[in-house]
Amino acid sequence: MPLLDIQAIRDILPHRYPMLLVDAIVELEEERIVGIKNVTINEPFFAGHFPDFPVMPGVLIVEAMAQVAGVLVLKSIPDRKNKLVLLASVEEAKFRRPVLPGHQLRIEMKVTKRKASVAKMHGQATVDGVVVAEATLMCKLADRAPQAAETIAETPVPVAPVP
Repeated sequence: MPLLDIQAIRDILPHRYPMLLVDAIVELEEERIVGIKNVTINEPFFAGHFPDFPVMPGVLIVEAMAQVAGVLVLKSIPDRKNKLVLLASVEEAKFRRPVLPGHQLRIEMKVTKRKASVAKMHGQATVDGVVVAEATLMCKLADRAPQAAETIAETPVPVAPVP
């Protein structure tokens, strides 16, 4: 039984399908978290990556790791609805084995440094106890600014005349 199911995760993270890449949180401590991503053939990226040999893109494995880290950072913040966790850096990313449909990614992230608005974490993604990926991520806490996004969307884009 997960500590946090998909509904609880959706209450913490702003991500939604198809970019929500965490299905459950199974362990949660102050400086450590373990999340699960069930990889299915129905994932939209498998249509093109690769049609004859479906492999989960490494960048999405890192994104899943960042989302698990984001749950850890946001879980303890009382006004988390007004905050975002942004990925600031990826270091030493290594991809050891392909992740295929039917695999269950177990993602463990541990805080290595933490300041008021920045957290550095190291993590591993495993399938059946075998490491498939690892990376060190830095996440930055930021204020949500919905009015800024609306302003950008409403600003007309200048078009250069065609010669």
